[in-house]
Amino acid sequence: MADEKGTHAIDSDSDRAEALNRFRSATSIAMTPELFEKLYLSPQSKVKGHLRDTFGNPTPIALVGFLMALTPLSCSLMGWRGASGGGAATIPVYFFQAGILMTLGGLLEWILGNSFPAVVFCTFGTFWLSYGGVLNPSFAAFSSYAVSGDDAAEGLETIGFNASLGFWFLFMGLLSLIFLVCSLRTNVAFFIIFLTLTIAFGLLTGAYWAMAEDFTGNAHYAHKLLVGAGASAFVTCLAGWYILLAISLAIVDFPIQIPVGDLSNVIKGRSIRER
Repeated sequence: MADEKGTHAIDSDSDRAEALNRFRSATSIAMTPELFEKLYLSPQSKVKGHLRDTFGNPTPIALVGFLMALTPLSCSLMGWRGASGGGAATIPVYFFQAGILMTLGGLLEWILGNSFPAVVFCTFGTFWLSYGGVLNPSFAAFSSYAVSGDDAAEGLETIGFNASLGFWFLFMGLLSLIFLVCSLRTNVAFFIIFLTLTIAFGLLTGAYWAMAEDFTGNAHYAHKLLVGAGASAFVTCLAGWYILLAISLAIVDFPIQIPVGDLSNVIKGRSIRER
């Protein structure tokens, strides 16, 4: 008799939906603030609806795009195994991996109500698209500075190009500094990422301004600054790969979990302090 009632209940579309909802509720794992911060790189916030229960976690998507662009670039800046050219060999990566994945990840974070990672991922997604455009001759970023009739690559050695590009890196460093302060409410690994990025952008600014002053005379000094920027960015990548591993292990509920150094409970939010 009980089996017959169960069969009739499941045959109904409404009962089937209700059974599915009960199954989801029973099998879902309660997410602690620490786990939420690890998965989304942001303190847990209240949002309307159940989008976080409906859609997957976009954070690792954006992280993959970021790491697949910055890791080879940092190695190139350091000149490992003869790599050079400021990452020109990986221009397509900036467009089709970093740019797309980070911007898409940022938009999905925004949909889920995770404002801080949304801003970070969209910012760096468009940064990679822009950096790819700077290196791509079809955008005429450096050829516009070349004397008419000369090789377009001559524009890379001009004062105007190097000084202008230096300002872009300067303000990317300022933006990273702002993110650095905000990351004090997330975790240690994320803090390390922005700390080393701020240093890297500062060194890149110095390198391009040195080349703007005297491209030939300051070549050796600028090269040292570029190597330093690559080394700092490589530390960024190490922290990024660590976070990606931690998130991936948490997503698949792996029996071994690694900490990211949660700071959300160390530095209390203003709303918590005012309670």
